[in-house]
Order: sequence, then structure tokens, then C-alpha cells
Amino acid sequence: MKIKKLSIAIIMFSGLFGNASAFANQSSEQFQQLLDDHWQNANKEQIFFRKDPDAFRMKGKLPEMSSKGRERRSKYNDELLVRIDKIDVNRLTADDQVSYRLFKYERQAEAKSYQFQDHLYPLTYYSGFHSYFAGAPANMSFLTEQDYRNYLISLADYPRYNQEHIVDLKQAVALGHTHYCESFKGYEKSISKHLVNRVEDSVFYAPMLNMPTVIDSAQQTKYRQQVKALIKNTVLPEYQAFYDFFTKEYMTNCRTTAGINSVEGGADYYQYLIEYYTTTNLTANEIHQTGLDEVSRIRQQMQEIIKEVGFKGEFKDFIKFLRTDKQFYTDSAMDMLEKASYISRKMAAQLPKWFSVLPRSTFDIKSSPNGGAYYVASDGSGTTSGTYFLETKNLDSQPLYTLEALTFHEAEPGHHFQSAIAQEVDMAEFRKTLYHAAYGEGWGLYSERLGKEMGFYQSPYSDFGRLTYEAWRACRLVVDTGIHSMGWTRQQAIDYLAENTALSMPDVIGQIDRYISWPAQALSYKIGEIKIRQLRTTAEKMLGRKFDVRAFHDQMLKNGSLPMALLEELTMDWIKQQQI
Repeated sequence: MKIKKLSIAIIMFSGLFGNASAFANQSSEQFQQLLDDHWQNANKEQIFFRKDPDAFRMKGKLPEMSSKGRERRSKYNDELLVRIDKIDVNRLTADDQVSYRLFKYERQAEAKSYQFQDHLYPLTYYSGFHSYFAGAPANMSFLTEQDYRNYLISLADYPRYNQEHIVDLKQAVALGHTHYCESFKGYEKSISKHLVNRVEDSVFYAPMLNMPTVIDSAQQTKYRQQVKALIKNTVLPEYQAFYDFFTKEYMTNCRTTAGINSVEGGADYYQYLIEYYTTTNLTANEIHQTGLDEVSRIRQQMQEIIKEVGFKGEFKDFIKFLRTDKQFYTDSAMDMLEKASYISRKMAAQLPKWFSVLPRSTFDIKSSPNGGAYYVASDGSGTTSGTYFLETKNLDSQPLYTLEALTFHEAEPGHHFQSAIAQEVDMAEFRKTLYHAAYGEGWGLYSERLGKEMGFYQSPYSDFGRLTYEAWRACRLVVDTGIHSMGWTRQQAIDYLAENTALSMPDVIGQIDRYISWPAQALSYKIGEIKIRQLRTTAEKMLGRKFDVRAFHDQMLKNGSLPMALLEELTMDWIKQQQI
């Protein structure tokens, strides 16, 4: 009897174990199918939620920006939320549980985005759908005939794409959701510069200048003729149409108050944007006070450097000295690019001491086609590099004493590291291009400070440049919330930023207009950096001698882009594992 009972128990236990395994497999298969369906649909739509807009590239038919397209995507997103709730997350592997939680967070955030006015603001002070489209060819590799055929399709599809945006902007005019007049003065130049007289001078013709030899000469000639015709008869007329609409209809109805809270529903919209960009539930008042505290802390360190160099005068006098002394500027675009290249190579030699996982892919350094400095990630195909774009047209706005900090932020170990490693790690496809601003920009700002630990900023002026960049990001917390929540004027914000940083005055003005036209995005830098620094401090205290900075940095990067709460939770789990 005992043997029989034992046998029955074993059979029952085996059955239960087998059922559990089957349920786990079923949950895993359901989740993988969900991810595959989403990724297939995202590629079909050519819209990837929460992706860095600077990385826009053409690939055949362009995204549908109409209300019909938004409704279709919203409905599909709701269906995904229903499906994911039917999957038992506890039956997934540890890695899949992270993907599950992240995927659900993204779908919930996307559902919320359809409730707000994002589509009414396809333009910011620095960029817009038209400039992203014009900048796309420089981010692409043209290696095969299929690349050129896709390019022809994209150019031919631009009229629809352009007009759908204009429809949204007309709705913005009707609802009073236009940009602030003063911040958008001269913005039409970002459109008119593409209205060239010679087709060969157009940025859209650039891919035809050096075509791969695998395409025979007759076919090359045919592609060049087709692209010329499309630029002349299709693309340029649409840029003219957008220019006419912008100057005659949009700007004649621009808003006269800087803050987004001045428009209907603006206060709620701003709080939504805070949550979107910082991935936190912080209020404008909390962020504003954090900014004031950070500005005060950083100012003390800046004063120490002023004392170190023996400067005689007040803080404002030292700032004026930095802004006007020719030793801190170059008048050569090539000199700027060469100096940035030298800095990046010196950094590359130190990276193995601070990271055990280094990206395999490379990055280029180029002049920015649209102004400003920024990084564009590789498309992940293995045929394009990342690109660190530098401001070289308005050299007075890019002092050399901030070039080290800028390079560490945009290239290595900043944005290039986080984007390249994310693409190279084995994880769900949707995670590889995901870009949470607080994580991405927070890591970029953390990288600037890390350079100090690594032995850079040997010149006190360069170290002051690092601090002025940090102060700049702290000031953003003050001026962004001041403008959009507390009624600050544009001039009030300009004065505050100018008084507390050594940014050039052209850059100060440009930055304030950026914040006015892109509410809350600038909050992400400091909020994210503060969280990463807090996590490192916690790890150092809890691990003591067991703390390994290389392992900590790998932990920060190995999961790709994350919202702050999930980043903190995974880091705390990692700390506990290191304690064992």
C-alpha cells in the first residue's frame, strides 16, 4: 500500500510539475507572439513610440500622420494592452519579466499620449518634421539598388506626409495651440534653406553623388534622373507650400505668451509632458525647487575655480571674460572637428578601466546640418555608424572650454555607449531603439561628470565648462517650470540662464527658445542624472569593498533604456546579488 501511495504521489507531482511547465511555456509563447506582432506592426507603420526623433530615416513609404493613422495606432495599442493582461507575468523568465513590465509601461504611456495634443506640435525651435526629413539622407547608407528604390518611394510620398502635418498645424491654429511668436521668429529659414535653385545643391541629391559601383552606370544615370525629377517636381514644391503656410497662416496666429499653461488645457498637458520626459510623478514645484538647490550647489564649485585661476572680479565678470576672450573660441570648422576627435580618442583609451562591456560599433564626427550638437544612433543594421554632430556654422555659440563635456555626453561614454550597447545586447527588439529621455540624457550628463573621475578636464577652464554644463541642466529645472507653470517671461528665463552659466549669449537665447517650444524635455537631463548618481551612491555604501565601478556601469547599460522606477528596482536587485 505504501509503495502504491508513493507511486501515486509521484505521478500526481509529476503531473503538476508538467502542467506548470506547460503553463510557463504557454505564457512565454504568448508573450513572444505579442512582441513579434507589435514589432511587425511598428515597422509597417514606420512609427516607433518613444524613439529619438533625431534618428529619423526614410525607408520607402513614409508614416501616416493623419487623424486616421493616429486612430488606427491607438486602437491597435489598446488591443495590445488587452492581450498583455491575459499573460501571467509570474510564469515568464526573469529576463522576460523585465521586458513584460517595460512593454506594458510603454503601451500605457502610448495610450495616454493619444489623449493629449502632441500631434499639434511637430515643430520645435531646433527641428521639425521637415528638418528631420531633410536630415535623413545623411543618416542613411546607400549600398544597394533596393536602398535607392526605397529612397525614390520616400521622396514621391513626401507630398502626402507634408500635407498631413499641415492639416495638424491648421488644427493647432484653430485651437490656439501654436508656438510662441518671439521664439519662432526666423524659423521659416529652416524651411527656405531647402528651396535651392539647383537640384544638385539639394541635401536630397547628396546620396546620388557617390553611388556604389555594384550599380552599373546606366542604372546610376537612371536613378539620378529620377531623383532630380522628384526633387524638382515633388519635394521642392512641398517645401514651398509649407513655407507659404507657415509664414502666411501659422505665424500670423502665433501665441503671445511663452508658457504652455497659457493655452486651453495647457496645465494638464505640461504635467503629462513632465511624466513623459522624466518618467516620474514629480510636480513642477518639486522640480523647480530641486533646480534651485542644484544651481546653488554647483555655483559654489564654480566659485572655487574662479579663485583657483586668480581671476579678479565678480562671477558675472568671469562669465563675460569667458564669453568674449578669443582664446576660448575657434574660427575654423575643421579645427573644431579635429579637437573633438582628439578628445574622443583620448577618452577611448581610458574606457576599459571603467567599463567591462564596450560597444563593437563605431561613431563618426560631422558638422551638424541643422545646427546644434547632438548624437544620432546607428540604425542597428550594421551598415551605418553612430554620428556625433557638432555645431560648426555658428562657432561663437560653441566655446572650446565646454568641448570635453559635450563630447563625453554625446559620444563616449555617453549616448554612443548607451545606444550601441542596447542594439548589441540580446533582448526584445522594441527595447533596442527605445529612448526614455531621463535615462538617455541622464546618462549623458552622468558621463560628463564621470570624465572628471577618469582624469579629464585638466584645464581649470575646461573644468569650469563642465560645471557650466551641469549648472545649465540645473537651470533648466528652474526656467522650464518657471516658463510653463509659473508665468515666467522669455526675458526672465534668458536673464536667469545667462547669470548662472558661462554659455555664450547666442546659446542662452537659443536654449530658452528651445525650452519654450519643447516643454518639459529639458527637465529629463538633471532628473535622470540625479537618479543615476543616487543609485551609484547607494551601491557604494551597501557594497563597500565589493563595489566595482565597471560592473555598476555595465548594470546601468545592459538593459537598454528604462523608466526611472524600473532602473532603480533592477539596480537594487543587482546590489543584493553582489552582496551574496
